[in-house]
Amino acid sequence: MDSLKGLTDEDPRAIGAYRLLGRLGTGGMGRVYLARSEGGRTVAVKLVRAELAAEREFRDRFRAEVAAARRVGGRWTAPVLDADTDADIPWVATGYIAGPALSEVVDGTYGALPEYGVRRLAYGLSCALLDIHGAGLVHRDLKPSNVLLTIDGPRVIDFGIARALDAVSEHTQTQVGMVVGSPSFMSPEQVRGDRVTPASDVFCLGSVLAYAASGRMPFGAPESGVHAVMFRVAESAPDLDAVPKHLRELIGRCLAKDPEERPAPEDLVSEIGPVSSGGASSPWLPAQLVAQLGQHAVRLLDTDTPPSGQPARPGRTTVTAAAGSSGTAAASSSETVAAAPPETAGGAPLGAAGEGPSEAAGAALPEGAASRTTVLPAGSGSVAGQAGGREASGPYGSEGAQGPHGHEGAHGSGGPSGAAPYGSGSAVPAPRRRRWPLALGAVAVVAAAAGVALFTVPALGGSGESDGGSDIPAAYVGTWTGDVQRDGVPTGQQRRFVISHGSVGEVVANSISLGATYECKSDGKLVSVSDAGGMRLDTTVVGSAPEGRCSALGEHVLKRGPHGTLVWSAAGRTATLRPASHEVVPKEYLGTWQRPNADGIGTQVLTIERTPVGSPAVRIDVRGSGGHCTARADFYSADGKLSVGPSVVERRAPGCAASSSSFFRIAGDGTLVRTFRGDDKQPRAYTKVQ
Repeated sequence: MDSLKGLTDEDPRAIGAYRLLGRLGTGGMGRVYLARSEGGRTVAVKLVRAELAAEREFRDRFRAEVAAARRVGGRWTAPVLDADTDADIPWVATGYIAGPALSEVVDGTYGALPEYGVRRLAYGLSCALLDIHGAGLVHRDLKPSNVLLTIDGPRVIDFGIARALDAVSEHTQTQVGMVVGSPSFMSPEQVRGDRVTPASDVFCLGSVLAYAASGRMPFGAPESGVHAVMFRVAESAPDLDAVPKHLRELIGRCLAKDPEERPAPEDLVSEIGPVSSGGASSPWLPAQLVAQLGQHAVRLLDTDTPPSGQPARPGRTTVTAAAGSSGTAAASSSETVAAAPPETAGGAPLGAAGEGPSEAAGAALPEGAASRTTVLPAGSGSVAGQAGGREASGPYGSEGAQGPHGHEGAHGSGGPSGAAPYGSGSAVPAPRRRRWPLALGAVAVVAAAAGVALFTVPALGGSGESDGGSDIPAAYVGTWTGDVQRDGVPTGQQRRFVISHGSVGEVVANSISLGATYECKSDGKLVSVSDAGGMRLDTTVVGSAPEGRCSALGEHVLKRGPHGTLVWSAAGRTATLRPASHEVVPKEYLGTWQRPNADGIGTQVLTIERTPVGSPAVRIDVRGSGGHCTARADFYSADGKLSVGPSVVERRAPGCAASSSSFFRIAGDGTLVRTFRGDDKQPRAYTKVQ
């Protein structure tokens, strides 16, 4: 059971509108606090590490993850309630789940769950995956410490968090001692670095169920060697000898090496749902643990809100420092970044051979930066991370860590094609099921009074209704791309949308606008949707390359077009959008490529990595007579060729400048050919480094 620790001088007293009660723990992403809202709701607030917040790639990914995770509904997950991803130190608040992690229960005094408990666990986790996949996400880190146990069933936390941590540089991971991933609960696709789909979560579900049923990890614990575990995950059969025989077949199918052979979560719900222990289900957790849950709820009722610190005013994010701590907490005023042409580098582009000039003044402005408010919390220093073999038993890292986050960008669900339509708005609804009485009614009453997430949930069996709630028609959901025109004339811009299920007022779309010399990323809130008016979005810019280059276009309208297309329009621009077909960098482009500089002194080295759309896929390292330059470029698409955005210089030297957008292709002789979109430089050929 999680242990609430008192606040120290290094801890803030309030984050946003939440008064902190104590510290729940420290995990890979930062500190996690127990807090209360002004309305009295008990929440868990995660304050991101300063080292992570300083990395733009992590911040961009984290912003997208939180926006996507807020669309996950259902009773089987911890809801995302609030967040400020643009604060100097970002934070996210989730519903607090008053229950231990599965890892605490199995590794602690209780041991493996009984067979009926494992079946109920399997049902709840399958329902959770339906909700997560239905929102267009893949969990990517389903493991025992991310499964919390309550009287009425399991709850899943941290969905998509691994995707946000993927954006963290190796230097930062080493600096804070962070380990990304849990080898014993990875899927073969994750181990191999292949494309990850919802089927990956089903494999991880199988590993979690095997662990819950036997007390043993089916592919071994990391203490036996991380690489050995990862090899067994990818190549060896799971160890299910200690799993009850009636569960082995179900768990074995989840652990199929081929993703196509694994059952879908909706199939598992249908298969497990009719199983019931009789007219009324008995408590699924050990009696001693159920009693401890009640004691924990009573303690939570007795936890008083510290007197120091003032709640934040609505609409402003603040982190209130502890009394007597060094520094002062302050919030910056909203800052609007005006759209303006970028500076022209003037000198030779990136290295002796050049990587391309910046855009000249006077070009049409793309969509871009909106106002944002940032806050620097005083007195909150960096938090030491933990590295180790076996995963921490609690949900809060070394002391714990709770709170769901989303998937890269925000992939749509049930869409037309590609990796984005993970899950579907038309997923098979969970069957109607009979409600089961709680064994300890008093515990339920106490927990409810404490603001704890205890629900009366359906038992296994019967038939039931699923939660709908999306205002977005299924025909809109998915990933779409197209070329932009103005007055019927091509502008050279490209537009990409990822549309997910959601409701009016929520972020339901992520967009990338790619021009010859810029890349703009935006989030779109749903204003309205109708058959006649189509889908109307109000957008906010969340990323700009070059920085400050982008500005908002105003209202965006998307309508259904002929032959399965969408027609987009905004600020006099239009585009016919078609379903996107690729979401990852193709295998043949991966690796390190190089070419000599034009003056014969030094080299240009390109490293191409497998990343999702909108994330840095190309790393550029130039060493020459002018010094050492480094840059990065985001992956945009891979339809016949690898298209990337303009490079962003990270390390400058005399003569360095950002390049224009470009695309790559593999030539017949095996060389990598790069063609620039925004200048007259000749194509460049790179050879593979063996």
